[in-house]
Amino acid sequence: MSHTILIADDAEFMRAILGEIIEDMEWTVAGEASDGQEAIAQYSKLRPDLVLLDITMPNLDGTEALKAILAEDPQAQVVMITALGQKDQVLNAIKAGARDFIIKPFDHDRVGATLAGILSADPVA
Repeated sequence: MSHTILIADDAEFMRAILGEIIEDMEWTVAGEASDGQEAIAQYSKLRPDLVLLDITMPNLDGTEALKAILAEDPQAQVVMITALGQKDQVLNAIKAGARDFIIKPFDHDRVGATLAGILSADPVA
């Protein structure tokens, strides 16, 4: 089954790298967003299987976007994207309902394994 994934990151080159990893895993990039508000709108429109959500973005940060997406769909599968040194933000996002996180710069195998683990698991009850 081909899974659909929304990528939300304010850096276009980061979205491109993640898109390549997703395509290598034979999944589909459902859409892209460059800020938190756009991520929420894209999630509502596309209802992807999983969202990759950068913690630090303009207009609305990733943690606030995460909360809004989960308020709309408590079953949403969201993985946070973070740079090293954002431990407090990652912990807040996990407490808010993020399923996991991946660290920049991306390790192809780690990203693939993280996403595969979430997408193959049973939905959260």
